[in-house]
Amino acid sequence: MAQIDDLAFFQRLAHAGSLTATARELGLSLSAVSKRLKQLEARLGVELASRTTRRLTLTAEGERYLARGAAILEELHELEEALGEQQTELSGPLRVNATFGFGRRHVAPLLSAFCARHPRLEGVLELSNFPLSLGDQAFDIGIRVGEPPDSRLVARRILANRRVLCASPALVASLPRLTTPADLAGCPCLLLRENDSDFAVWRFQRRGDPTEEQAVKVAGPLASNDGEVIVGLALDGHGVALRSWWDVHQHLASGALVELLPGWRGVRADFHAVYQQRRHVPARIRAFVAFLEEAMAGRVPAMAEEVAGDQGRADGGGGSRLRGSWRK
Repeated sequence: MAQIDDLAFFQRLAHAGSLTATARELGLSLSAVSKRLKQLEARLGVELASRTTRRLTLTAEGERYLARGAAILEELHELEEALGEQQTELSGPLRVNATFGFGRRHVAPLLSAFCARHPRLEGVLELSNFPLSLGDQAFDIGIRVGEPPDSRLVARRILANRRVLCASPALVASLPRLTTPADLAGCPCLLLRENDSDFAVWRFQRRGDPTEEQAVKVAGPLASNDGEVIVGLALDGHGVALRSWWDVHQHLASGALVELLPGWRGVRADFHAVYQQRRHVPARIRAFVAFLEEAMAGRVPAMAEEVAGDQGRADGGGGSRLRGSWRK
């Protein structure tokens, strides 16, 4: 139906944010996109958006058309997905958002392997410094660090992760003995300036007693907004780094980096795959999230504390398994 096509076109236009971006995504000329929007407005008898070639702002009528139209399209997609699940082969779009470092290292190869298994999928991976909105940007899955604050999202943990304090053996040999996080105030530290975070304050928990925390303000001669650069500087002996386990476990295993302050540990920074709550979650989304949960374990070894926790549970200790799904 023409009305359904118009709803899908306008949703694409609103998400793209401009006529130019929409034309690029659809592979059409700018004039063709502009003409179609004019025809849609003429059919409805209202102005849906004020626009230039670079920016598009929805009117009140446009906002209403977008919101109600999105609900209609979602109902249609759910119906088609429910019917399509009778097929054995996954198909359709699979749009994923992740951060640059983790996305390049792990999500990209796993998406590649998953789409190789299911060639009818249309996979898209968009990497960004900041997490992008699933709804506003039309992503199916987001890879997030920490617990997502949005209660409308379902989250499944795909990797247990914690930040690790480490440095090169040569630098460690030149440092005074560290006994508490406060001792870092006199050490050269490598600062990661990203996402407007409080990069000069490092937080720690006492091992064995996570309720006891310490925060220390650090400083150092070098800083970067890229985690890979920070790891490289640490390997070169320029300073102490606080990096995620997934990023440095290989260097710790090889001895290129040494963990510091064994009585303390950095705060948790688990990775979750998140997606929007809905009555019917498409099979391709559920399958890819399950694939991430299974495959990630083979790419990043479990932290020592996770292995000990699993062993304790196997020996009859209490506690719930960390893997699984939860709704915030």
